[in-house]
Order: sequence, then structure tokens, then C-alpha cells
Amino acid sequence: MELHQLRYLIAVAETGNFTRAAERVNVTQPSLSQQIINLEKELGHKLFHRLGRRAVPTEAGIAFLARARRVLLELDDAAKELNDSPDLGRHIFIGGIPTVVPYLFPQLIDECRQRFPHLIIHTRENFRGQLVRAVLEGELDLALVSLPIKEPRLSIEPIFTEPLLLVVGKDHPLASVVTVTASDLADQTFILLGESSSVAMQIQRFCGDHDFEPRIGHRCAQIKTVKALVAMGLGISILPKVCRAKDDTSQLVYKRLSGREPEREVGIVRHLQRYQSRGSEQFLGVLRESLLKQL
Repeated sequence: MELHQLRYLIAVAETGNFTRAAERVNVTQPSLSQQIINLEKELGHKLFHRLGRRAVPTEAGIAFLARARRVLLELDDAAKELNDSPDLGRHIFIGGIPTVVPYLFPQLIDECRQRFPHLIIHTRENFRGQLVRAVLEGELDLALVSLPIKEPRLSIEPIFTEPLLLVVGKDHPLASVVTVTASDLADQTFILLGESSSVAMQIQRFCGDHDFEPRIGHRCAQIKTVKALVAMGLGISILPKVCRAKDDTSQLVYKRLSGREPEREVGIVRHLQRYQSRGSEQFLGVLRESLLKQL
């Protein structure tokens, strides 16, 4: 029995499809299928029902999957414990959503480099769903994502709540309005992040709660692009407070919405069964200190 067979097994179970599983682990589909067959022969049990394109774990597969996940977690944890030696560089892998990473991570990494020179931080910026999956699969030690998240295998620690602010160009009619309500936005063109963005989904829910569907004129992959289009007068947006930058004031106006304004909660997610290295705890200590000063 080989470790890569366990990883292939988990990939098939989580994707429900041999082709998608092969893409995830970067092998060909025939190679992955053969390895699963070899594993089934060694164990003497079928691990998956092959239902057309779907792969569904059998009763034996479900039982073996739980063990396979524990084995891989134990091996990863053993490696991390060794890397926690004070004489070695401590590698940690952290993730964050696009509305957090550019505004918090550079300062945090710089502070960690000064205080913990042996700590080596690897970062990943992605949308919430992909980050949660990466934490569950052991690719990330922790991730900063918007809440709520319902996943019993994760430790979820809320760290801050912030308002979502209306953003308009300096020459936009709403820029000079003292009190802006949700109803004032019903006829506006919105500039939002992509559909996978948790902030974009939250904005659409906020509009729905006020009985209108946002008219979306532009979808962007980056906050920087959203701001540029808003500054050009092509529409309005709603962004987390942390995204407001000092140099925005020449082109953009941020306003809090009156009434029940939208807000978001950001938290740290970690795997409950994963060993938390000293490096992870050091990073989190710096993060908590920084938030106390900023928010």
C-alpha cells in the first residue's frame, strides 16, 4: 500500500469522479484508476460503486476513507513537529480571501520576518470555498475567510467584524448625499467581484433583503479593478472597510449606509485534527495584535 494511493482514494471520494480526481492530483485518469484497482485488490474489497461517471464509496470504502485521512494527517503532523525545531526554518502555509490578503498580509508578513526570522510564510489568495477545501485537505495550516462556515471538521475563530461601505466616484450624485439608504441603490449599476466572492454574494443578499435585484454592470477579479471602474463613474460598489486605502480619497467617496447596514465577519479556520505548529501560533499572535491596533 502506497501513500499516493491513499491520496488518490480521498480525491475520488471528494470529487465523486475519477476524471476530476485525476486532475486534482495531477495524474492521468487511467493511472489513477489503476492505482485504485490495485488498492482494492490488496484490501480484498471494492471501495467505490462505479455509477456511470459517478464514483460513490461503498460501505468498505467509507470505513477505509476515515482511516486513510487519519494516516495522512498523522504523517503531515509528524513532519511539522520535526520542522518546529528551533534550528530549522519553520514553514507555514496560510490563505486568505482577496478582500483580506492585500490589506492585511503584507504588514503581517513583514512583522513576522522581524520578530521570527526562522519563520517562513507561504501564502495563497483565493475565494472562500477553495481555501476551506485546502484547509480540509491539509494544503493550508490556516485561512482567513468570511463567516459563517458550517464544517464540523474545522476550528472556526471569529476575529473581527466590519461594515461594508458604499463606494462611489467623487462626481457621482450619491457622493454629496448626506444620508444614503438601501432604496437609493435600487436604480444604480453595480460593480462587483466575481460570483465566487463571498462579498459579492453578501451584497446580492443585502439587496434582496431590501426587495431589489442589483443591476450588475461589471464583474471584476480584483478590488483594484472595482475601484478603478467606480472612479471612472461606471457604477457603484460596496466594499469591506478594510479595503479602504489612504490614496483612494482623490477619486473615491466611501459612505456608510443608514439603517441596517451590511457587515461581514472574518474568522480563522483550521483543521481540528491537524497539529498546530509553533509557526502558526506565532503568526496568529501577530495577527491578533495587529487587529487590536487597526480595528
